[in-house]
This record gives sequence, C-alpha cells and structure tokens, in this order.
Amino acid sequence: MVDKAEEDIGLLVERAQRRDFQAFEALVTRHRSKIYALALRMVHSSGEAEELTQETFLSAWQNLPNFRGESAFGSWLHRICANFALMRLRRLKLEPTLADEPILPEPRFDSNGAMMATVSHSYDWTRGTEEKLLDHELREAITQATDRLPPDYRAVFLLKDIEGLSYEEIAEHFGITVAAIKSRLHRARVAMREAINAFYSDSSKRSRPSGI
Repeated sequence: MVDKAEEDIGLLVERAQRRDFQAFEALVTRHRSKIYALALRMVHSSGEAEELTQETFLSAWQNLPNFRGESAFGSWLHRICANFALMRLRRLKLEPTLADEPILPEPRFDSNGAMMATVSHSYDWTRGTEEKLLDHELREAITQATDRLPPDYRAVFLLKDIEGLSYEEIAEHFGITVAAIKSRLHRARVAMREAINAFYSDSSKRSRPSGI
C-alpha cells in the first residue's frame, strides 16, 4: 500500500514537472529542513549550508523534468545536496582519493560501544541531570568523530545511517559499487565505535574516586 504522504508528494511532483511552481514550493516546504540539516552536517557552516540548500532546490527545479521516480523524491534531493557538498569540499582540497575497496562486515553499534544503523533523535527529559550531561557529551564525541571522517566516508555514513538511503541509491550517486559503499560505511562505523569506546573509557576514569 502506498503511504498517503508519499502519494501526496507524488502528485506534487507530477504538477511541478508540468512547471507548476506552487506545487514545487510545497515540495520545498516539506523537504527543506532535512536538506538543510544534511548540508550542515556535511560542511559545518550555517551560511554554506543555506547556500547548498538553495543550490539543491534550484538544481531540482531545473532537472525535475528528468526525474523518473525510480527512487523517492526525498532521496533524489538528498543525493543532489550531497553532491554539491562534496564538490565544495573537493574545491577546498579536503578529500583524499578513494579507490574501490572490498566488502567488509557491517557491525551495528549501540550506545555502549557501537553505532546502530539509525540514530534516534528522541530524548527522555525525565532522566537525571548527570545522565543528560553524559548524553550531551556523548553526542559531542560522536559529532567530533563524524567531523574527522574523510568527506566521502562522512557522506556515506550520513546518507545511510542518518538519512536512511539504500546502498543502491548511494552507490548510484557516487558511481561506484555497492560493495565499495559497504566498505566505506564499515570503516566509518568502526571510527564511530572507537570514538564511543574512548568516550566511555574517559568517562569511567573521570567518575572513578581519586586514589583508586
């Protein structure tokens, strides 16, 4: 069964492809916050993220007649945004050359030392102040670990584990094999696991009474 929201988006896309700008504005309203969030995670600058968001929707409007609906409209927008972000990072010469790599296992991690396939944004405000502080510090550690990833690895991690795109969609965007995407994602997740392990190790040392 087709989701009602997706059905509505499909109708808006059809109208926008006939150059109905009001329909396109409705699509922008529905997707803008997620596109901006992805851009911000990629470039870490609110000003540049805003520019990338504008570039993404301008490109989408210009290329909408070529959109065939083979993937979700939101996934298509995410790929456009990630592409612009990577081009910007490449211009800054921040990205190393990455070759196709063999497939590796795909561990899924939890907050006790591993990164799950998706990140939950929900928060339990009934918990104690100390536990909330620990969560805040953990999020900071994860953010810093994400920032240290090479741009292509960071993009794969964000598109798969945060935005929920499929391996096939990401591989199509990068123009490489699904196996290579899985390899990059595995390496990114290992880096995240190491950062979380280091965080809990440091936390344990800080909480340990002096003299022990």
